[in-house]
Amino acid sequence: MRELTVLYDAGCPLCRRFAQWLAGQRPAPDGYGGVVRLRFVAAGSANARALYPALDHAATLRDITVVADDGSVYVGDRAWIVCLWVTGEHRHTAVRLASPAMRPVARAMVQAAAGLRRFTGGDYADRCDGRCDREGRADA
Repeated sequence: MRELTVLYDAGCPLCRRFAQWLAGQRPAPDGYGGVVRLRFVAAGSANARALYPALDHAATLRDITVVADDGSVYVGDRAWIVCLWVTGEHRHTAVRLASPAMRPVARAMVQAAAGLRRFTGGDYADRCDGRCDREGRADA
């Protein structure tokens, strides 16, 4: 894996802040002598739809979605874990959170962040379809 595209809700201040934070992290090695590059695309945008026409773009506004250069798609807690994995400082945390024993912790962290989205100000709550603060996805 050499590049990840992070689809995030550009209308959500919390999501924008996470994208800024992630963009500022030191990248981790990709295993081929380079680093894992990150690209950030507003979820649901014309650009996102053109890049990934097969994705459910309404769902990408509810849950952070990450697409790898090999076509792998990560959603929810898996997306958060892979985002941490590409950072030099937090890769070890991502490996721990990906273990079966720690996945419930990762899911709880994602749920906590989703719950905070309704307190981000602006008109976000008016645009939320009510599913952004529910517990996990059935396929996660």
